[in-house]
Amino acid sequence: MIVVKCDITCLEIDIIVNAANNTLLGGGGVDGVIHYKAGEELRNECAKLNGCETGEAKITSAYNLFSDKIIHTVGPVYKGGEYGESELLKNSYLNSMLLAENYRKENNIEKIAIAFPCISTGVYGYPKEEASKIAIDTIKKINNSKIKVIFACHSDYDYQIYLENLQGIKLKC
Repeated sequence: MIVVKCDITCLEIDIIVNAANNTLLGGGGVDGVIHYKAGEELRNECAKLNGCETGEAKITSAYNLFSDKIIHTVGPVYKGGEYGESELLKNSYLNSMLLAENYRKENNIEKIAIAFPCISTGVYGYPKEEASKIAIDTIKKINNSKIKVIFACHSDYDYQIYLENLQGIKLKC
């Protein structure tokens, strides 16, 4: 796992993850940027997917982006932590990784790279420190050496949180 400060849409990588809303038709934050840069074809493909439940994930082509695929996952809206938000956020990472592994196997690819944004920490209000720990712990427990995981942080603050939470973890590139 590594952390970088960047615009996730500019990464030349196998898969980027979109912190989507339930419609999958674009929205604010990283979701809006991904849809805008990928182009109208992405919206058309997403319209055929009939949305996505919170904690679940779906995969599409990346169209005008530099990545090959986009995994769209819907993180939870934070409501104080009393409504299963941590489990739903964990599921967003788990289900995204399962889709990435399936993509790797189906396409006979030895190793792939996937980049995650900070899921649910924008307008969905999840506390950034807690969300970062859930993301790192979840990926650490399930990842294998076939998938390189990148946490793509847009802000300096998010970047610092991920760096601090990755301390003590042996980084694998």
